Amino acid sequence: MSWKIIEKYRRILAQEEGNSPKRRGGKLTVCLVYPNRYGVAMSNLGFQAVHALLNAESDILCERAFLPDPDDLREYRRSGARLLSLESQEPLSSFDIIAFSVSFESDYLNIPVIFDLAGIPALAAERTGSHPLVMGGGAALFLNPEPVADFLDLIVVGEGEAILPTFLDHIRADGIGDRAMFLAGVAGLPGIYVPSLYATEYDGARLVSREAKDGAPEQVKRIWMAEPDGRATVSEILTPGTEFSDMYLVEVSRGCGRGCRFCAAGFIYHPYRQRSLDAVKAAVAEGLSHRRKIGLVGAAVSDFREIGELCRHILAEGGTVSVSSLRIDRLDEGMIEVLKASGHKTVALAPEGGSQRIRDLINKNLTEEQILAACDLLIGHDILNLKLYFIIGLPTETMDDLEEMALLVEKIRKRVIAAARKNKRLGEIILSVNPFVPKPFTPFQWCGMEDTPSLEKKLKYLQQTVGRLSNVRLIAESPKDAWLQALLSRGDRRLSGFLLRAAELGNWKRAAREFPVDTDFLVHRTIPLDEMLPWDVIASADAERLRREYLKATPPR
Repeated sequence: MSWKIIEKYRRILAQEEGNSPKRRGGKLTVCLVYPNRYGVAMSNLGFQAVHALLNAESDILCERAFLPDPDDLREYRRSGARLLSLESQEPLSSFDIIAFSVSFESDYLNIPVIFDLAGIPALAAERTGSHPLVMGGGAALFLNPEPVADFLDLIVVGEGEAILPTFLDHIRADGIGDRAMFLAGVAGLPGIYVPSLYATEYDGARLVSREAKDGAPEQVKRIWMAEPDGRATVSEILTPGTEFSDMYLVEVSRGCGRGCRFCAAGFIYHPYRQRSLDAVKAAVAEGLSHRRKIGLVGAAVSDFREIGELCRHILAEGGTVSVSSLRIDRLDEGMIEVLKASGHKTVALAPEGGSQRIRDLINKNLTEEQILAACDLLIGHDILNLKLYFIIGLPTETMDDLEEMALLVEKIRKRVIAAARKNKRLGEIILSVNPFVPKPFTPFQWCGMEDTPSLEKKLKYLQQTVGRLSNVRLIAESPKDAWLQALLSRGDRRLSGFLLRAAELGNWKRAAREFPVDTDFLVHRTIPLDEMLPWDVIASADAERLRREYLKATPPR
């Protein structure tokens, strides 16, 4: 045990608002683990929502644990202490259930590290009934759970609000008891995937067969919350140690109805659901008792049908509004006035595709005229700092498309500079450029990722053409980091070996070189439409739609 870590955890708890830890005793104990740092975890509404949902049950005690910060990690290694929960500073091995909440594939790398710190075997096959039951959920796990399937006893496929009540009732009725019998029993519950009940075979890098055992369904259906007003998704715990420490987050909708062909959120959270204005107003009223700034959360916030009325209500109640980005074709005078009144000095827009051809290909439904009109509207209201999101390496993209992107940026830059001179103050364009990563359950799931050298060449071109211009700042995700994300997005169950080796070495690049399967092949190949996909164990209600959209975007050449 390390008193240094215990004292730090107690300081963190003392700074939190809204958290009232339960006491142990006679309850099912769950440790909810986010496989990243505390600040990242507590900025995640999904993580907070599940923590609150579990603790709302009188017979369940749910605590939290995280990947330790670098200093804490060194202290854990130095002292030999086991990973502790935040609330009671108890070892993770003392809980009945360890539940991972995973939003991003890159955090798969941290799961073996957490098992090692906790002194628990990472592979489910090596654990016994004396170890905690290990489960997982979150967006990454119902996109493609296979890279970490060998680590987890069961996986929640879909939204926790719709799945966990039935699962918890099953535990109350039958207990966990014999691990194999328990897993066979829950495999029939809606939205529960038990990886050990599926046998897989491979031919080289390709998955060629998957067989369900012991009555497990051939595919697990994704379960979603039918009634969006059933439970508010908000900042349950406020803490200074997060990116959004100055605001109270309120989810207004789930999913997106736009259907951009590269974007997972519009498909895995389908159907698009909006909360009622009254329900959101009630959440805002609670939020304003804690923070003046209300952060509106959703994949398509500006598509919320009563967004204008909601924002005016927040201002009238003495609050301010924050949104992560706005749809270019939903921007109007009223919204801009709200943003100005809320102190926004920068507004983010997402053209995504640099050329009209690419925007049409990805189903963005935006023209250059609409993009420039939105920029003119913002600049005309004295908002001179614009953040523009672009994706490079989309299917069929050429240098001609990048040249059109550079011309578009130059047109926007001239507008910003002219307004800045007139108003005698600086304006800036931030270009956020990310490589395309093919995601499961999107029409582009069959597309290969562009080669790293080609992406690096494109980034160099953008740096030389627009990145060196005055009033323009280019920030870009590393193609190598995007390659890792693609590997974990498209990979299969054998990647557990890669993840274990990466944790052992502390170096995923070296682990990838040592891995016996051709990782470049997994990342870059175009997958035939008739081939079995690793993530096909999860049923897609939109399978035919995905095929149609893929064929529309990539007709035979």
